[in-house]
Amino acid sequence: MSRGYLLGLDGGSSSTKAVIFDTKGNVMGVGREACCLEHPQAHWVERDMNAAWASAAAAIRGALEAAELDGGEILAIGVTAHGDGLYPLDRKGEPLGHAITSLDSRAASMVERWCQEDVRDEALARIGQTPFAFSPVTLLAWMQNRQPERFAALGHVLTCKDWLRFKLTGTVATDFTEASTGYTDVNTQRYSLDALSMLGIDGVFDALPEVRMPDEIAGHVCEAAARETGLKAGIPVATGLHDVTASAVGLGNIESDTLTIAAGTFSINEVFSDAPNPDPRWATRNGLRPGQWLNMAISPASSSNLEWFHRQWGRTGDGGAGAFLADMEEALDEAFRSPSRLVYHPFLYGSPYDEPASAGLFGLQGWHGRGHVLRAILEGVVFNHRVHVDALASTFAIDRIRITGGGSHSPRLAQLFADSLGRPLETSRIQEAAAWGAAICAGVAAGAFSSIEAATRLCEVDHRYIPDARRQAECQQGFERYQRLIECLRPLWEMLDANASSPGAPDAESESQSRPTAGATR
Repeated sequence: MSRGYLLGLDGGSSSTKAVIFDTKGNVMGVGREACCLEHPQAHWVERDMNAAWASAAAAIRGALEAAELDGGEILAIGVTAHGDGLYPLDRKGEPLGHAITSLDSRAASMVERWCQEDVRDEALARIGQTPFAFSPVTLLAWMQNRQPERFAALGHVLTCKDWLRFKLTGTVATDFTEASTGYTDVNTQRYSLDALSMLGIDGVFDALPEVRMPDEIAGHVCEAAARETGLKAGIPVATGLHDVTASAVGLGNIESDTLTIAAGTFSINEVFSDAPNPDPRWATRNGLRPGQWLNMAISPASSSNLEWFHRQWGRTGDGGAGAFLADMEEALDEAFRSPSRLVYHPFLYGSPYDEPASAGLFGLQGWHGRGHVLRAILEGVVFNHRVHVDALASTFAIDRIRITGGGSHSPRLAQLFADSLGRPLETSRIQEAAAWGAAICAGVAAGAFSSIEAATRLCEVDHRYIPDARRQAECQQGFERYQRLIECLRPLWEMLDANASSPGAPDAESESQSRPTAGATR
């Protein structure tokens, strides 16, 4: 291994985190910066692209300060970020309006149209996935239809990671994993003009960035980025990868029999395979190399519910949603002492279902307190993950599960996952899994590691949780109630969604809108 430190830059949906590691995976310093989301009207969730970069630059400065390092001591940088959504540039490389995040559902009408025209089923066979409302291809189809001048001005079509790396290096590119968010043929794993023509957006083909492998050097820190971040100009920057894939790499889950759960903003559940196996319940995208695929069963319905709960009932300066969860331990202890019939559906931003699902709390009585409600939210989040895990387990052999994100290092939550899934579950000693996955790519690019496979041997197990038989039975009963209520409510979701609007922002869409769906169950 080479000497020096690796920086993993992780751009989340609403914040950016920079983590500095040594070459053994030990965290030396962390910098975090929020980047506010904007809701200009119902179903729209955007962010200012320059503000997103400013938060990334501040996070890098914060990580260097926390690690007490000079910017020149960084050996290489890897970048990851939330996938899907759309970060459009004009032909001069400037932001073409605000970015559209993966929590956005303005393009749901395009998904509905493709369903009616049987395009969605064809897409599953050709690109390995049924496009979601937040998929780049869906948003591009929406833009072409609703904002034709903006579509015509497109110079480069990027994702969040690619935008942050562009600002670091001045180089436009994407990686093998994120190229497959709808632009590639599932069998060839290459860009497909035929696939874009099927979706009616072949005009965007020339705006697609060059594809490089995650562990290649995509560029070097430019002078402008060096001034803004405190880094030294010329540091190599690896192409990086989608944060879903980065989490798997950071946990050491790169083989086909291992399942990764990432309980972040999205409910992410994924397993690699050595052959494509498209199914409407998951997206089949490119793995780490040609001839490998990643099967992602996802929905925007995980720890974003905890963040929402904290925004509503947390206290200013209490350390955020993670610290708030720790502060609630006593109330949770009381809530978990006896059986509960409270049921929570975690569909604030979307669900695994075709219908426009909404969140809901059921069974609430006057004697319930915050601890009971928070317990129901935790269980609802875990049950939504189980829907996806059960789908994947119906096709893929799963011998090991590792989890990251969303407070998963909390013994209570990790045990709840094990009890609800009925499977042993492991956490890693490296808690910043996505950032570490990006840093591993940087380490390979710079020669610190011989390969991604070699670096993942550093991902040691921190703890192993075994299902408790009594709690497993209780969780099964709770899951059955959860599922029964979903079936009862599915016919009502469209009615509940019909008049939805953001506070103070009228819905300008003339077409009916619905919440985003991901890995839909039909």
